[in-house]
Amino acid sequence: MPQGLEAIFFEHRDLLQRFLRARGAGEQAEDLVQEVWLRASAKGSGPIGNPRSYLFRVAHNLMIDIHRSDVQRSRREEYWSDANGGDLAEVSDEPSAERAVIAQSMLARAHDVMDELGEPTTTIFRRFRIDGVGQKTIARDLSVSLATVEKHLQKAYRAMAALKQELDTE
Repeated sequence: MPQGLEAIFFEHRDLLQRFLRARGAGEQAEDLVQEVWLRASAKGSGPIGNPRSYLFRVAHNLMIDIHRSDVQRSRREEYWSDANGGDLAEVSDEPSAERAVIAQSMLARAHDVMDELGEPTTTIFRRFRIDGVGQKTIARDLSVSLATVEKHLQKAYRAMAALKQELDTE
């Protein structure tokens, strides 16, 4: 059974996560809570008067350290960019020709798979996933039940998942 600082840490773990998320940790919050524990438990300076406050101070200081690190990295990248004429010659926003050809090929295969599913699956899938039309609206427009729309979407999702698996193994 944990005692002392460890018990307080486990008791307030979720609260520490929310605290870190509220300060910009996002998806890293869980990992940062672990970092808080590593930093807090490494001190070994004896009894702590207010362990809860201490843990939140450690979390706050961790976020400050992360922010400083981000600012320094950004400055380094800016200095590097300025030193190289403003642009990084080896970095391009455009995909390579090879990537573009591969992407076009994959898109063509996805279109073929959808076309093989036939109507109304293709129309339902495209209206829902590409056009952003709600399932209820699609059902009403096609004079079918909501369950029918869901059935066709599941059929399309299974086909796309199979295609993805096929493409991943190539």
